[in-house]
Amino acid sequence: MDHLVSPSLLAADFGNLRKEVLMVNRSQADWIHLDIMDGLFVPNISFGFPVVDYVRSTSEKPLDVHLMIVDPDRYLSRFHDAGASILTVQFEACTHLHRTVSEIRNLGMRAGVALNPHTPVSLLRNILPIIDMVLIMTVNPGFGGQSFINESYNKIGELRNMIDTGGYKILIEVDGGIDTTNAAQLIDTGVNVLVAGNSVFSSPDPAETIRKLKTLK
Repeated sequence: MDHLVSPSLLAADFGNLRKEVLMVNRSQADWIHLDIMDGLFVPNISFGFPVVDYVRSTSEKPLDVHLMIVDPDRYLSRFHDAGASILTVQFEACTHLHRTVSEIRNLGMRAGVALNPHTPVSLLRNILPIIDMVLIMTVNPGFGGQSFINESYNKIGELRNMIDTGGYKILIEVDGGIDTTNAAQLIDTGVNVLVAGNSVFSSPDPAETIRKLKTLK
């Protein structure tokens, strides 16, 4: 399949949020990525349900929602109601991960599991049969504009081998330091979904940057 591009609103200009979302609508982006941070699981606070509700009302793209929060089970149905199409939880934040991802799918959303840079992909082996996507964090989560962690390539390759060997239909998404200089290598390593924030919204022509990310071979 062709790879997908999911621009991250964390890097958008929130003083002109409608303009930013409409730009993504007109672009070749496939999804729109929303990072939800609670200031506990990560040392930053981003935005909550009013912003998600607004983006859903404005966006023509599926909402790709990443929960970087403690005890995400409290809010699964609320994010479904807010319009999330894909809901990703952090492996490190879930005490009963099987129960959590099962509930996400029961609610009608695609279920993703995110791994922090230090977490080995081997820990996902028993959960792969019931998830739709794995998000590999290629920076330490919490803040945009960080540099890509080069060791991530080996981790992605290991995960791709696990997925292919098991015959699973699971997408690999990456987030953190993604731009036109490393996107092609990431795709070659086995990535299906590119999340790009700062490289898109800080560029002189965000829609053109999205086009370049989307048309890489």
